[in-house]
Amino acid sequence: MSKVGKKPIIIPDGVEIKIEKKPEGQVVIFKGPKGELSHTVGPEFNMVVEDKQLLITPKVEDLDKNTSAFWGLHRALLSNTLNGVAVGFEKKLELVGVGFKASIQDKKLILNVGFSHPVEIEIPDNIEVKIEKNIISVSGINKELVGQIAADIRAAKPPEPYKGKGIKYVDEVIRRKAGKKTVASS
Repeated sequence: MSKVGKKPIIIPDGVEIKIEKKPEGQVVIFKGPKGELSHTVGPEFNMVVEDKQLLITPKVEDLDKNTSAFWGLHRALLSNTLNGVAVGFEKKLELVGVGFKASIQDKKLILNVGFSHPVEIEIPDNIEVKIEKNIISVSGINKELVGQIAADIRAAKPPEPYKGKGIKYVDEVIRRKAGKKTVASS
């Protein structure tokens, strides 16, 4: 049994759920104030909406390891999709370093982070990027896409452990290393 899969997903006000049956499984379509997303669940699961709750249960009594794992996975993915259309997701990154700058031009994020050339990162249509001083905010309704774009931005110049210069998440703690010590000659 999956501990995560057993939990019901509570549907907030303003979110509509439609379940369509297809041969490859069931497609759950979420419509909310932020937009519309869908998620496909395999044919080995039943989905029921009752009393402002979405329940996902396996069709068979004897669960094998894969079915139990996918039960929890689909429940978590459905919950993330529901939260995305209701509230949305946001990741914040911080530029640390002298002369490090970011700007947006024609759906591209341009980073000047100490290289001889600017680093350009494409911004997808359903992702919004804002820059305030040295903070880059990435927001959208798809949690996976928001996380991937934030990871791509961080990968352009990851923080280094000596001075902490680079691009880091706002809540990320960088473990610092001590530099080489100079030994006084006697």
